[in-house]
Amino acid sequence: MKKFYAIVGCGRVGTALARYLAGAGYKPAGFASRSLSSAKRAATAAGVKASVSVQPWDVTPKADIVLITTPDGVIRETADKIAEYEGFAKGAVVLHCSGALPSTQLSAAEDGGAHTGSLHPLQSFAAEDIEKNPFAGIMMAVEGQGDAVKTAWQMAENLGAIPFEIKTDKKMLYHASAVVASNYLVTLMHLAFQLIIASGVPAAKSYNILKPLVQGTLSNVENNGIPRALTGPIARGDAETVRHHIAEIGEKVPTCLDLYRQMGRHTIEIALAKGDLSEAAAAELRQMFGGTAS
Repeated sequence: MKKFYAIVGCGRVGTALARYLAGAGYKPAGFASRSLSSAKRAATAAGVKASVSVQPWDVTPKADIVLITTPDGVIRETADKIAEYEGFAKGAVVLHCSGALPSTQLSAAEDGGAHTGSLHPLQSFAAEDIEKNPFAGIMMAVEGQGDAVKTAWQMAENLGAIPFEIKTDKKMLYHASAVVASNYLVTLMHLAFQLIIASGVPAAKSYNILKPLVQGTLSNVENNGIPRALTGPIARGDAETVRHHIAEIGEKVPTCLDLYRQMGRHTIEIALAKGDLSEAAAAELRQMFGGTAS
């Protein structure tokens, strides 16, 4: 038998959870958000009549599972306030959905007899459209106390996701990895777009031109791993091509040069690990990128 759940903070993630937890058989105890209209929207998404409020402690006492999906900066404050109003049932599981913060942010709930943890969907929620299950097939990081981890793990599976466990004291490194893979990929693509547009390619065509290359590279990483997936001038020690890159970027798109050089310095180390780049060639490339030769 599925348990009763409450959601505190009905933004994109909270509303998506409201809908698809209900769809998985969990029973809504209520929804709370700073905006009553947001709480009502989550209840509508769940497809049931449920208690809604701007006060979290109005909807959490009857919940077996409380999901705090507020912004990171108010998670601890929210948990503290609910605990102050005795809003957590003894033995309840209290989870937040932050990628960066550990379950220790919920210490007030733990002090009140709840089991605490975190459940983070490793996915970007940039759009509010949740007609398609955004949790299906994605990875979800689970962290916290034993009972909370067990509940979060089962919840992730019921949502159609694939759970994996993160140690509490390693949570921030996990999140940094996610930021690099998601947010910094956007930054990297922005750099590529700037360069290809500077070459004369119309901006409207830049994505479609680069897309197959990006997809092929991701496929190489998946199939061959790193460092074997690395190709290109640094991998083969082609200093002449790199020299021309630096000269052209410096002249035509100087704002891109610093990031190009930084990426190049890191790529040298991958090329060395692959085994195709000699130490002498690596030293020459390091000097060109503004690094040391050793």
